[in-house]
Amino acid sequence: MEQIEKSKVYAEKGLLEKVKLCLSKNPLPSPTDRKKFDHDFAISTSFHGVHNIVRNRSKIRKVVWLVVVLGSVSLLVWQIYSRLVNYFTWPITTSIEVQYVEKMEFPAVTFCNLNRFQTDAIAKFSVIFFLWHVVSKVLHREEIGANSTESKEAVDFVKSHQNFSIAEFIKNNGFYLNSSTLLDCDFFGMPCGPKDFSHVFTEYGNCFTFNNGETIQAKKKVSVSGRGLSLLFNIDQEEFTDNPALGFLDAGIIFAIHSPKKVPQLDGLGLSAPAGMHARVTMRQVKTVHQEYPWGECNPNIKLQNFSSYSTSGCLKECKAQHIKKRCGCFPFLLPGNGIECDLQKYYNCVSPMLDHIEFKELCTVGTHNSSCPVSCEETEYPATISYSSFPSKKALKYLSKKLNKSQKYIRENLVNIEINYSDLNYKITQQQKAVSVPELLADVGGQLGLFCGASIITIIEIIEYIFTNFCWICIFFLVKIPEMTQWTPPPQNHMGNKNRIEECC
Repeated sequence: MEQIEKSKVYAEKGLLEKVKLCLSKNPLPSPTDRKKFDHDFAISTSFHGVHNIVRNRSKIRKVVWLVVVLGSVSLLVWQIYSRLVNYFTWPITTSIEVQYVEKMEFPAVTFCNLNRFQTDAIAKFSVIFFLWHVVSKVLHREEIGANSTESKEAVDFVKSHQNFSIAEFIKNNGFYLNSSTLLDCDFFGMPCGPKDFSHVFTEYGNCFTFNNGETIQAKKKVSVSGRGLSLLFNIDQEEFTDNPALGFLDAGIIFAIHSPKKVPQLDGLGLSAPAGMHARVTMRQVKTVHQEYPWGECNPNIKLQNFSSYSTSGCLKECKAQHIKKRCGCFPFLLPGNGIECDLQKYYNCVSPMLDHIEFKELCTVGTHNSSCPVSCEETEYPATISYSSFPSKKALKYLSKKLNKSQKYIRENLVNIEINYSDLNYKITQQQKAVSVPELLADVGGQLGLFCGASIITIIEIIEYIFTNFCWICIFFLVKIPEMTQWTPPPQNHMGNKNRIEECC
C-alpha cells in the first residue's frame, strides 16, 4: 500500500517537473513587454469600446467610455442569463393545423351487446355474472364485496369446478355475431358481414371489431364525407340477458371508435345506441404529437411486447400482466402475454389481491415521463357527435316486421341502427413544439453580443487567447521564477551594490 502511495507521489512530482521544464523553455516577458501586449490587445480587439478607453487622453472621456463598456457588459450578462434561464425551463408551444386529404383511413369500431350473456347458459350457471365481474377486474378498478352471498357462491363454484374455463364459457355462451344478430352491414356502398369483424374480449364479454387493422389490406379508406359504416343489429333481448344488480340496466349496443392500432376502451368511454333508436355518429380525426422529456412527458424509447404501437391503455395492460405473472405464475386471459392462463382459483387467491396491491402501491401509473406508462408521443383520436331518432318509422315498422317475420313489438325492442361517418375529409394535428431550439438560442445570444458589445465568436476567441497567454505567464512566474529566486543566494557586496541588484529585480 505504501509503495502504491509512493509511486503516486513520484508520478505527480514527475508530471510537475515536466510542466516546469515545458514552461522554462518560454522566457518570461519583461513588464514593458507585458504592458505593450495589453495595450496592443486593447487597441486591436474587435470588442467595441475598449480601444476608446485606451486611446483617449482625456480622463473624463476614459471614464465615460469605461462606464459605457461596463454597462454594456452588465446588460449583456443579464440578457444572456435570462435567455439561458428561459431555455432551461424547457418551454413549448402548441400548434394546431388542419390537413385536407382526398382519402382518409377509417377507424376501427368495436361493438358490444349491453346484454352480455345467453339466457339459457346463464340459467344453469347464475354465478357467472359475479365470476365475470371478478375476472374483468383486471381491466378496470372495481370493489368487490368479500362477504356477499354471490361471493360465497362463487367460492363454492370454483372449488367444485376447478377445470372450468370462464374464457371458453363466455366465448361460447356470450353475445355472438352472425346473420341473425347483424341484419345489415354496409361500408361505403359495399356490403359487409360478420366475416369483416374480429372477436375481442372486453369487460362486456364478447365484442367484435370492424377494421381492426391486423393487415394492410384490412385498412379501409373513405373518399367522401357523410358516408361510411351503416349497421343494423338485433340485440335479441329474449336470448341475451344480464344482471341489473351489477349495474347493467340498459338494452342496446355500446361501441368505441378508436385507432386500428389501439385496444378498445369501453369502460366510461363507449358510445351507446339504445334499442329502437337510429344513432347517427359524425366524427373527426385528431392527431396529437407530444414532445419527449424534458419538453414534454412522452418517452419514445418505450416499446410494447404485445402491441405494434405504443398506447397508455396497452402499456397498462402489459404492466399489470407482468406483475401478475411474476407473483402468480400465470396470465389473465384478458391481459396480453404468452404463458399459462390463470384459472378461477388463481383469480381468487392471487390475481385479485395482486390487483389491489398494484393499485395501492401505484405500480402501474400513467401520465408523466417517469411513470410506468407515460403519454404516447403520437396518438390518434376520433371525437364524435351522436344524434338519435326513433327507429323504425311506422311504415318501416310494418315493412321490417314482414321482412323479418317478427312482431312489431319485437322490432321496437330489439333492433338498433347505427351509422358512422366522417363530418369532413380533413384531420386536425395538435402538435407540441420546442419554443426555443439550440440554433435559436445561439442566434439570440449572438444577437445580444452584437447589440451590446459588437462582439462575435472571433471576439470570444481573441479574449480566450488573451486570458490564456496571461495565465501561462503567471504559471511561469510561480512555478519557475519564484523557486529560482528563493534558491539564489546573493554574494557579499557593498550596500550600494545590493541596492542596484534590488532595483534590477524589480
